[in-house]
Amino acid sequence: MPFIRIDTLRAGPERLAALGRAVHDALTETIGIPSDDRFQVLVDHDGTSSTLRYGDYLGVRRDDGIAYVAITLRSGRTPAQKQALYRRIAELAQKYAGTEPRNVFVVLTENESADWSLGEGVAQYVEGSGARERGSVTG
Repeated sequence: MPFIRIDTLRAGPERLAALGRAVHDALTETIGIPSDDRFQVLVDHDGTSSTLRYGDYLGVRRDDGIAYVAITLRSGRTPAQKQALYRRIAELAQKYAGTEPRNVFVVLTENESADWSLGEGVAQYVEGSGARERGSVTG
């Protein structure tokens, strides 16, 4: 159950949607996220009323093609799985959206099952939350 936020600078709706698809496909391919598990906030900044800042940190030269990808998900992935995810996001971002891999900045934030409510004010992943009894969550 990842929650994704992608921020871009003057990308336009088509490129932004392609980046969302790239991240989703990478999540399904590398760490087994279900294909219908898609929760994303896609934001394109215009550079005037809102903008993004970036630098050339650690020898990576970024430019206005920057795409910040923030992924919040339940903990439990290995460092190797995370590396595969980062690599695949960069590959698919280039393939789908023309975003150069050097401009794909990804951050993962992990949390626990009790940190999620998928609606109805219930923590569906917590045993005894009442969600299963109401039929809100399947096996």
